Amino acid sequence: MPKHIGIVACSAEGAALCYRTICVEGAQLLGSHDHPEVSMHTHSLAEYMKRVYSGDWQGVGELMLSSANKLAKIGADFLICPDNTIHQALPCIESRSPLRWLHIAEVVAAEAVERGFRRIGLTGTRYLVTSKVYPEKLTPRGLEYVCPNTAEREAIDRIIMDDLVCGVFKPEAVAFFQRVIGRMKEEGCDA
Repeated sequence: MPKHIGIVACSAEGAALCYRTICVEGAQLLGSHDHPEVSMHTHSLAEYMKRVYSGDWQGVGELMLSSANKLAKIGADFLICPDNTIHQALPCIESRSPLRWLHIAEVVAAEAVERGFRRIGLTGTRYLVTSKVYPEKLTPRGLEYVCPNTAEREAIDRIIMDDLVCGVFKPEAVAFFQRVIGRMKEEGCDA
């Protein structure tokens, strides 16, 4: 029997994509129109970003823990969070969480190893690419990673925060990401 998945959401776009992916892949694994039970809770993205901008990762964690407690009360078996950036706060609250978390970077690292990748191109908000979220999970598995340069990092952060989390997908942003990924590939990234 499938487990009840609790989604600790942050941005609407990330949460919607996560939910949609669970449903589509669930049907592929479980049969037509079938998927695991899924519940989701989110605080306003503005509440998260206030804390992120001020460097209050404990405060970010408390929002995550609040969602975790609500999801546990309605029967979730474990938790996922589709937002890379706020995983920085997970260590602040994980020991107090009522449920186990599936860490996004652990899943990425496991999948990279399984597929034989060795050097990962890491894009994301400036908060993510300067954090330990991915290095702490990739390095112990023998995986290397490459981050965008400073100018790319600033542009990527702006695109994510001003456009992508608001559901705006501009052709010039796609072209920019393709250039960054192409450069990373030239630096030996295979994923």
